[in-house]
Amino acid sequence: MPLPLSIDAWLNRLLPRVCLLCGDRATGALCAECEADLPRLAGPLCPVCAQPLEAPAPACGACLKQPPAFDACFTPLQYAPPADALVRLFKFPGEPFARRLASADCLAAAMLGGPRPAGDVIVPVPLSRARLKERGFNQALELARPLARALMLPLDTTGLVRVRETAPQSTLAWEERARNLRQAFLAERSYAGLSVILVDDVMTTGATFDAAASALKAAGAVRVFGWSATRALKAGPP
Repeated sequence: MPLPLSIDAWLNRLLPRVCLLCGDRATGALCAECEADLPRLAGPLCPVCAQPLEAPAPACGACLKQPPAFDACFTPLQYAPPADALVRLFKFPGEPFARRLASADCLAAAMLGGPRPAGDVIVPVPLSRARLKERGFNQALELARPLARALMLPLDTTGLVRVRETAPQSTLAWEERARNLRQAFLAERSYAGLSVILVDDVMTTGATFDAAASALKAAGAVRVFGWSATRALKAGPP
């Protein structure tokens, strides 16, 4: 006698799932082809900023020359097709809530499936009030929710705040991004003795993680790790 179908199997029969990226039938958020096409970071990476290296080393040249405030970064995917489309689907308003939620869960699953930091608390990188009002949600928080649930860690949504309005990082040249975020964050609680996991959707230069980590360490954090869904890679040697 055949076993009864699970609720999930019944839902798949009644409401067949489609891939978030290509629209083909899928058993999960992505079809097998799009899942296989995700640009996963591999090979030797800088242990601090996750920039690809030609050979294993204690850190890349940039991190050796000017060590960032964060201790290490973890990211499973390169910000390149089709992962960039998945981030845009999740990040920008206009998409149905269910699709945004599914894309956030998909990115969180990729993060959980790769190297991950160990810490005491998860802190999403905060948006400014103006940006939060404009967008209606904080994409870093939507990523952090399933991560905190999966790791059974507390999710701190109020301790770190953005106290200065800044230009969107995506509009600035790489060398301008650190200056744009200087003193943009403030920790409004003590993080004494804690290892903090900072969560964001995209890491580019690391300026956001660096500025946020500086604020957290000023509030007593002993270690700060950046954890992003994707990393944009700079052309040429790190």
